[in-house]
Amino acid sequence: MESDNTQSVFDVLAEAAALPGTAETMLVDKYFVDKASASARIFRIYREVPLHYHDDCDEHLYLLSGGGTFHLDGEEFEARPGMFLAFERRKVHGFPSITAEPLVVLAIDVPRRRPDDIVFVDPATGDAKSFMARNAEGD
Repeated sequence: MESDNTQSVFDVLAEAAALPGTAETMLVDKYFVDKASASARIFRIYREVPLHYHDDCDEHLYLLSGGGTFHLDGEEFEARPGMFLAFERRKVHGFPSITAEPLVVLAIDVPRRRPDDIVFVDPATGDAKSFMARNAEGD
């Protein structure tokens, strides 16, 4: 599912529809752009995502489909299609509930977010391998 960075035009909705219906991990993603300076990808959320943050990037998220509750830095917001969320590195965030599926998000990370750049507030709630399918591969 890695990008070769040669394509410039993407059918985001078709790629979102092609994401698997179920997953063992919290997320499955698909990269469109994967460069050191920035990454662009979609991901589907399959179960609640506990509070966490990323050390190395600012995140920009646009909710394509589904719904639920989004937690950002001590506040909760309704997450619904059309919502745009922009926050800096180390801002605590998560999706404590999913109310409509499939919950699919377009993400632009600056600079690129490494798939293993995830720090859970409570380490007992997850790690990089339980967070994203690409991290669990190769077990």
